[in-house]
Amino acid sequence: MSTRPAVLSRQPAFETFVPIVRPTLPRFEDGLSRQMAGLFESGIITKGDYLIEFESRIAKHLGVRNAVAVSSGTLGLLLTYHGLGLKDEVLVPSFTFMATVHPLLWLGAEPVFVDIDPRTWNIDPAKVEAAITPRTTAIVGVHNFGNPAPIAELESIASRHGLKLVFDAAHGFGSLYQGQPVGRFGDVEVFSLSPTKLLVAGEGGIVSTDDDRLAEHVRVGREYGNPGDYGSDFPGVNARMPEFNAVLGIHSLAMLEENASRRNRLVAAYREALDSVPGITFQEIAPDNRCSYKDLAITVDEAAFGLARDELASALHAENIDTRKYHDPPVHTHKTYRDRIGRQRDPLTVTTEISAKSLSLPIWSHMELDMVERICASIREIHDHGLEVRQALAG
Repeated sequence: MSTRPAVLSRQPAFETFVPIVRPTLPRFEDGLSRQMAGLFESGIITKGDYLIEFESRIAKHLGVRNAVAVSSGTLGLLLTYHGLGLKDEVLVPSFTFMATVHPLLWLGAEPVFVDIDPRTWNIDPAKVEAAITPRTTAIVGVHNFGNPAPIAELESIASRHGLKLVFDAAHGFGSLYQGQPVGRFGDVEVFSLSPTKLLVAGEGGIVSTDDDRLAEHVRVGREYGNPGDYGSDFPGVNARMPEFNAVLGIHSLAMLEENASRRNRLVAAYREALDSVPGITFQEIAPDNRCSYKDLAITVDEAAFGLARDELASALHAENIDTRKYHDPPVHTHKTYRDRIGRQRDPLTVTTEISAKSLSLPIWSHMELDMVERICASIREIHDHGLEVRQALAG
């Protein structure tokens, strides 16, 4: 095999394009086809028995009293924030997907962006403590890329200051915090079940909580706020999960542990292969936690690696390897939030730095180990020919 990168006029490492992710789906023949056919025969394609079963299985898996399925994680967050009565200032990271923050604006709350830890890339508890004012009503933590947030520290802060604590667990199915499944912490956690996640329902979300009142609020809220009398207790939305999604979710849940374990083995291979490459850094996961690795992100230090993050991404694209610059630009720089920057108390120095260096590499649960090795070999070759690669890209 040639040791010169594709951008220097050799053949790419892969003949066909390697996407950033592929959903790992159950075999259609393994009960799924029969259940889907039953839905067509019965005509009950929403608000049926599979939804009830899915919610029950999720609640048992997470160890919570309530798991409420909704049509998306975003609407799950909206109904959760509404049910908790969030208002005034809510502390939230900017290094996250925009859906973490948007529902706060819909409800008239004021997002206050807080910086992240430079090693874990999750919200920094010390910065959270420093950002609290008499107007603060809640903290929103994010399990970024599936790395469990500093749960104990955030729970302690929230308790001492009388604040609500929400975890955006969009990336969190398959993650473990001190051996326990993410989903049972804070006041409530909200998951996403879209195709990029380990637990796939097509589209959808789960609100998990031991707060019975909040769970009932989400259940009523997903039905337009209708408690069952065809009136409305509050202005809800249509956030129902169809039966098709619930069936897929049931089968996907049965595969969750296998998929999470396999992703961690793939990441171990990535780490071993890239450990000796200067300028490549991985997200730090606490020894007693497990990351779901919904995404595998690295940071690229230009001075040490010899190329900037964007140059590496372009060179990998020439190899037919897809990448993503997730959370770049960070949410506080979006047009939606720019007029609020003047009120920011935290300069978000780490967020700015990490978002400019972060690059997500391909990973999915049924990915072959050989593919990881070839991707890593390409990264090493690009580094070894850094000056030539830079000149070729500039040309």
